[in-house]
Amino acid sequence: MRNALYGILVLSAIVVGFVLGHRHTGVQASNTGHRVLYYVDPMHPSYKSDKPGIAPDCGMQLEPVYADDGAQVPASNAPAQSTPGAVNIDPGRQQLAGIRVATVEKTPGTRTLRIPGRVTADESRVYRVNAGVDGFVRETHEDTVGSHVKKDQQLAIVYSPEFVSAIGGYFSASTQTQGGTVKEGTAGTQGQVGIQNWANRLRNLGMSDAQIGELNLTRKTPEGVYIVSPADGFIVARNISRGLRFDRNMEFYRIADLSHVWIVADLFESEAQYFHPGAVALITLPNQKKNFSARVSDILPQVDPVTRAVKLRLEVDNKNLTLRPDTFVDVDLTVATPSGLSVPADAVLDSGLSKQVFVDRGNGIFEPRQVDTGEPFGDRVQILRGLAEGEKVVASGTFLVDSESRLKSVPQNAPRTGTMHTGKRGSEMVEAAGTGF
Repeated sequence: MRNALYGILVLSAIVVGFVLGHRHTGVQASNTGHRVLYYVDPMHPSYKSDKPGIAPDCGMQLEPVYADDGAQVPASNAPAQSTPGAVNIDPGRQQLAGIRVATVEKTPGTRTLRIPGRVTADESRVYRVNAGVDGFVRETHEDTVGSHVKKDQQLAIVYSPEFVSAIGGYFSASTQTQGGTVKEGTAGTQGQVGIQNWANRLRNLGMSDAQIGELNLTRKTPEGVYIVSPADGFIVARNISRGLRFDRNMEFYRIADLSHVWIVADLFESEAQYFHPGAVALITLPNQKKNFSARVSDILPQVDPVTRAVKLRLEVDNKNLTLRPDTFVDVDLTVATPSGLSVPADAVLDSGLSKQVFVDRGNGIFEPRQVDTGEPFGDRVQILRGLAEGEKVVASGTFLVDSESRLKSVPQNAPRTGTMHTGKRGSEMVEAAGTGF
C-alpha cells in the first residue's frame, strides 16, 4: 500500500513539473512579446520541434526561434536558415577539411600558359654515316660521342675490294675522255656521262667528293677510303673501331647538327585549340637567366595513350649551342582566352543538369548558387551568369561542402534513428514511471 502511494506521489510530481515547465516557457515567450515559430536543438539546429522540451540527443533544453529573428536565435544559425542549402562551417573544420576559397576574377582576353618542354635534335639535321660495302676498318681517329666535328673532317679509313674495282672503272672512263679517244659531239657527251656515273657509284659506296677530287689529281688508287663527316655537328653515336670487319649498311657514326633544335612539349587536348603553326613562344632554362625565342612548327596528330596529351613541336635557333638534347625547359606561350569573369575549374560542381558553386558569405557561411559557364581554359572556367567580380567561392574541398549542404537539405520531419519527438517524451516518462511499480 505504501509503495502504491509513493508511486502516485512521484507520478504527480512529474506531471506537475512538466505542466509548470510548459507554462514557464509560454509565459517567457509572452513576456518577450515575440511569437515562437518552433524550437531547435542548440547542438544540432537542423532538429526542430513545435513544442518546448528536452533535446533528444544531448539532453539540453530546446531553444525557441521567434518570428522576428530575435536575439535568442544564434547569429551563426540565422543566415544558414535563411538560404536553402547554406551551411555553417567554423574555421577549425574548414582547415581540417582543406577548404580554400578563391576570388571571382575578371580574366583578360589573353593569358600566358607555361608548359614543360624537352630539347631534342632536329631530325632533319641528323646524319647517319653508313657502310656502302663490306670491308674492314684500317684506322680511326680520336673522336668519341660528344665530339664536335666539322664538315668533311676525316673520321676513319676503311678498305674494300669493291672500291678498287669502282676506282678502276672511274680511271678508265676518265682516261678515254681526256685521251681523245672519244670525239666531239655526242660521243664526248657520252664520255662525260660515263665519268659521272662512275663518280656516283663511288659516292654510293661511301667515298667523299673531296677524295674523288684527289683521284683526279693523283691518278693513283688509294690504300683506303676516307670516312668523313657530312656536316658540322656533334657525334651522338659511334659504332666503329680499328680492325673492325663490317657489313654493308652498318652504321658507323650518327652526327647531329645542334645549331637548330626542336623543343617538344605536352599539351592537354583541350589546350591544343589555342595553338597554331607560326605562333611565337618564349623558352626559358630553369634556374638560368637565359631566354630564347621559338616558333611553333606543328602539333603532332597522335595522342599519348597513357597521359592523353598531344605533342607540340617548336623550332629554335641554337647558335651558341646552349640548348642541349634532353634538357628540360619552360615554354611560355601567350594565348587568346575568353574575356570576362572566371573561377578555378575545381570550384564548379557539374551534376549534368546544372552547375553550381558555393559562395563564401562570411562568418563560415557558404551558400550554393547556380551558375552558367563558358569555355574552360587551363585550370579555370569562364562564368557567364551567377557571380559578380570580387565574390569568393570555394575552390578546394568543394565536394565536402556540397555533402554538408545535402545533409542539411534533408526534410526536418524525416525519421531519424535514436530520436523521439519531445511532445511524446513526457507521456513516455509517465508510462515508464507507472510500469515501474
